[in-house]
Amino acid sequence: MTPSQPLSLPDKGNLWRTDQLHAHGLNSRAILHLVRRGQLVRLRYGCYIRAALWAKQSAWIRSTQLIYAHAHGTLTTSTGDYVYSHTSAARLHRLFLWDVDDLIHILLRVRPSNERLGKDVRGHTRPFAETDIVTIGNLRVTSLERTVVDCAMLLSYRHGLVLMDHALRLGADRALMQAMAEALDGRRGVRKLRQALANADPRSESAGETLCRELISRLKLPMPEPQVEVQSRAGRHRLDFAWREAKVALEFDGRVKYFDFKRTDEVIFQERRREKALSEDGWRFVRVEWKHLFREEEFKSRLLKALRR
Repeated sequence: MTPSQPLSLPDKGNLWRTDQLHAHGLNSRAILHLVRRGQLVRLRYGCYIRAALWAKQSAWIRSTQLIYAHAHGTLTTSTGDYVYSHTSAARLHRLFLWDVDDLIHILLRVRPSNERLGKDVRGHTRPFAETDIVTIGNLRVTSLERTVVDCAMLLSYRHGLVLMDHALRLGADRALMQAMAEALDGRRGVRKLRQALANADPRSESAGETLCRELISRLKLPMPEPQVEVQSRAGRHRLDFAWREAKVALEFDGRVKYFDFKRTDEVIFQERRREKALSEDGWRFVRVEWKHLFREEEFKSRLLKALRR
C-alpha cells in the first residue's frame, strides 16, 4: 500500500488473521494505526475483528466470538488436533454460564507449553474418546455430558449446578454423567460434580432460579416447589417457586434472562396484572433480583417473614 492510498479494511468478512490483512496490503504499522483509530479490534495474538461489528455485539456474543477468533487465528499454525472443552464448550452448547471468565479451554492429547498456547488459553489433557466429541459450527467440541462433567469439576459447586440444571433441561443424559462421575473416583473436583448431579433440577429456567434454589437449601429454609401453575381471574400463571400451603410465591426478576432475551413492557404489565389477581386470592409475593442473592441474611429474613404471616 502506497502512502497516497487511504488505509482500509477488506470489503469481505469481519474476522481476519494478520496474514490475511498483510495480503490485503496492510503492514504491521497500518494494522496498528487502524486499531488506534478504532476501526479494528485485536481479539488475540494474530487475529482481528471489524470494530463496527464488535461494538454491536453483546457480552455473550463477544465471549463466543473469542472462541471463533481462536479457531480462525490458529488455522495456519495448528494441526487442529484439539477439542474445545470446559466453559468454551459450554458457550458453544449455549449453556447458561454465570460469572465465568473468557479464557479459551481446549482438550489435547499431549499438553504443549503454556507459551505455545497463549495467555488466553488453558490446555487440558484428561483422556477423551471420539464418542466424547461433537461438531458445532464446524468446531470440534466436547459432548454436552462431557462438557458439564468437566465444568462441574473445574468450577465452584454453584457454577456447576447452574450448568447441570440447564444441561438436563436441554436433554443431557443424567445416567451417563453419573457413570462418568463413578469412573472419576478420587479425581480432584469429583465431589462437586456428584453434589451437582444429586441436586440438579431441569425445571430451573435460568441461572437466577438455580441460585435461588441453592440459597434456600443452604439457608435450610423450607423448600418450595418450582414452576407452579395457579389459576386466577386473570387466567393461568406460572410461578418460579411457590409454597402452596402458605400461598407464598417467589419470583426471580433478572432483567436479562440469558442469550440477550429481555422482557418487554407488555410482558411485565401482564405479570403485574396476574400478580394483582393472585394477591386478591391471598397469595403473597417475594420478588428477588440478582443483588438479593448476595444479601443472604436479608433474603432469609424476607422469606421467613412472608412464610410466617
